[in-house]
Amino acid sequence: MTAATDAPVRRGPPRAAIASPLTAARLLRIEFRRNAMGWMLPLLAALFWFSTYRSSMAVPPWWNLRGTMLQQQALLGFAPLVAGAAAWMGSREGRRGTADLVGGSALPRWAGQLATWAATTCWAMVAYLGGVAVVYGITAQQATWGGPLWWPVAVGAAMLAASCALGLAAGALLPSRFSAPLVAVAVFIALGAGAVAIEHNSTYAQIWPLNVQGALPPDAFGIFSPYLPDLAIAQVLLLAGLAAAVLGGLGLRAAAGGRWLRSAAAVAAASGLAAAATGVGLAGTAMPEAHGIVIPALHDAANDKPIAYTPVCSQAAVPVCLHPAYRSFLPAVTAALGPVLSEVADLPGAPVRVYQVAFTHLQQRPHNGIEISGPVIGGSPPVLSLPLSGMALPGQGHTTTADFIGQLRLQVPPMILNTLFGGDQRDTNSQQGNRSARQPSQGALAQQAIKAALAQVAGVPPDSEVAPLPPGSPADAAAKRFAALPAAARHAWLVSHLTALRAGQITLGELP
Repeated sequence: MTAATDAPVRRGPPRAAIASPLTAARLLRIEFRRNAMGWMLPLLAALFWFSTYRSSMAVPPWWNLRGTMLQQQALLGFAPLVAGAAAWMGSREGRRGTADLVGGSALPRWAGQLATWAATTCWAMVAYLGGVAVVYGITAQQATWGGPLWWPVAVGAAMLAASCALGLAAGALLPSRFSAPLVAVAVFIALGAGAVAIEHNSTYAQIWPLNVQGALPPDAFGIFSPYLPDLAIAQVLLLAGLAAAVLGGLGLRAAAGGRWLRSAAAVAAASGLAAAATGVGLAGTAMPEAHGIVIPALHDAANDKPIAYTPVCSQAAVPVCLHPAYRSFLPAVTAALGPVLSEVADLPGAPVRVYQVAFTHLQQRPHNGIEISGPVIGGSPPVLSLPLSGMALPGQGHTTTADFIGQLRLQVPPMILNTLFGGDQRDTNSQQGNRSARQPSQGALAQQAIKAALAQVAGVPPDSEVAPLPPGSPADAAAKRFAALPAAARHAWLVSHLTALRAGQITLGELP
């Protein structure tokens, strides 16, 4: 017997079983080093700074505002470039004429494509999540209310993964030097078209990744009530399913690998299609409500409960109370409303307090729009409910504190004066301009004169609903005469004559 026959038999797994995972890991490391997306990181960083970072820092440090921008503006800038880079990597073999060489290697071709997709996606995530870390890190130091919103970030990550999958598949199926720019343009147009569809049409368009909470303004959710993740969950389902379906579809080709590998690809494609269809189906049941989009199958009733908070209030005869997130705007709101509130203080029906609310009324309009009503006076004792959602706030864009005060004075004092004194200024003006029309009563003219006088004293802009009366008219003269009185005299006269003035029993000649 030879020494060879005497040698013990070696036990253990075959070499191939050990080599396969090592080969895949090595391939992934190689893809990381030679992936085109790595060279695009400086470009993506510059794009993030221009498109998202600057605009995020220009709005108040609220998590909902900046989370919305991360999902919308960052995706609109990142997704087309990421898809184009993935298409460039996917078309690499076809452009270089090495498809046959790669097809004859020991590693299945589909595994190599998955490694390319994983490396491209990871580089894209480095840029995206790095930008998220910068914005959220600064917001954590500035914010005085709430916490980070992670669902918008998850939607952005899923969108990048899906963009890489679509770009890789387009490049692999149609390899050309023009694949990358064409795919980037196509993704950009698709995102823009989806945004238009959200504004104008169907319920299903709400699932588009740039949509956060429908037509609600970004500061309408996540402050007075919790952020609703229903739509974001459906969006992640759609995007993750789309990525799985596209990548699985690449593995169905005969050149992708063996029968078992193609079977796994078929399972991935079918599961991805099922997940995407589920996301779209859930979006079809979405209902825009007061604080976001509700999908019944995904909705948590606990998110309907308002967030408890202690308001911050001004020290005035008629206090102005705001949500603590709006603390920095309290001086501006007080300056805008203080003059008119001091004129009507203690009058029957006048508000004894101004209290900020999320909305006073929310009404669905055609084409998936939302109409938000302005301030109202109600309750006993009367309280002025003041929504600030949707208004341009100081520091937001080019809006200054003076612009913000002007917005409030244009909207709130006219409502207060019309509620307290009645009458319709626009009807009076039209009748004054049309001499053939029936002249308004003396009582209506007296009401308009009082409102015009108080609007002048309170600094209400002339283009408001309480506009100045026609120059030289008796009502205009009476208004100027009343406005010229000392504040104490005006207030004493209103306290004594408000009931008769509302009833239309006061004439212009009886005004002091």
